[in-house]
Order: sequence, then C-alpha cells, then structure tokens
Amino acid sequence: MSIIIGLTGPTGSGKSSAGSLAKDFGLKLIDCDKIARQAVEKGSDGLLALTNAFGKDILQTDGSLNRKALANVAFSTRENTQLLNDTIFPFIRTLVLNQTKSGNILLDAPTLFESGIDKICNKTVAVLSNKKNRLSRITIRDNLTEEEALLRMSAGKNDDFYLKNADYVIYNNDTTEQFLGEFKQVLQQILKSGENL
Repeated sequence: MSIIIGLTGPTGSGKSSAGSLAKDFGLKLIDCDKIARQAVEKGSDGLLALTNAFGKDILQTDGSLNRKALANVAFSTRENTQLLNDTIFPFIRTLVLNQTKSGNILLDAPTLFESGIDKICNKTVAVLSNKKNRLSRITIRDNLTEEEALLRMSAGKNDDFYLKNADYVIYNNDTTEQFLGEFKQVLQQILKSGENL
C-alpha cells in the first residue's frame, strides 16, 4: 500500500527543509508551492479565474501573474484571502491528485487542510515556529519588508489550528539539525506503522 504523508505549517515555519529527507526514506517529494505556480501560469485556467476574482491589476504587462500585486490584495483582508483560496484550490487539487497516484509520497503543502488535500493523506505532520523566527525567514526568503511579511503571517492560521488538525506537530525553533532529527523520527514512526494504515 502506498503511503502519503502530508507536511504543512504556517508560512516561515521552515518546513521546506524537511523535504531534503524525502529521498532518504524512499519518498517522492511533491512541492505544492511549485504546483501552485503551475496552476497560475500565463494562459492557464487558474490565472483566468484569479483575474476574474481580483481584476487585471494582478497581471504583469505580458499577461503573466504579478505575485506581489496579488499578495497585496489577497492578504489585505480575511475575506480576500478566503477568495484567493476558494479560487485557486480546485486547480491545485487537480494537479496534486494527478501526481499522487502511485508510490510513497511526502506532500509539502502549506495549505494542506484548507485545500482539503489532507483527505488523501494517511498521516499529517505540521511544523510550527515562533513569530520572530518566522518573520526573519519570510523577509529573507521572499525579499519582503517586515510589514509585508507580517501581513502574510496574519493571513494564515494560528498554531492552534495545526495542533487541532495534524497527527504530528514538530517545533522548529532551534537548530536545523535538531529539527530534521525530530522529523526523521516521525517519518520512521509513520513508515514503520505503514502496513497498519
């Protein structure tokens, strides 16, 4: 039986570094951030749906998506964030389902629960981190101002959401080595019990 492990957590939690362990455990890594980019490529149905929802101001002059412009409007209110999710999740779900038909998989999905993709997972793991660490990671990773990073953070779910929904929770507040060590233990535990899933 194939096992699908869902990996999630709020933006800036540092969970993406866990993907480096996938190959060591014979898991195929599926990065939903990359899939989300595919879903809104120039000329795609996903981009057309976003333009219908948020207007043409979210487009570059060549007709491709202006991610920063979309983020500014989509994360400005909870309603707009919900509209973004409702608009794009169906396109992402379809692409994910096409890639998870066989093999053991580690599914790196920031919006695992919100998109409903957790329904195809045997087990889910959430990575949490404190506000200071998350803010630092986001500003460096996405080249954002502190204000822009805080806006994205406030648009996401709080820790309680992940504590309530995930099968396993790992904190990423210390060294990368410690975090990956804990994640490795969780993967071993999940795969060891895989035959009973």
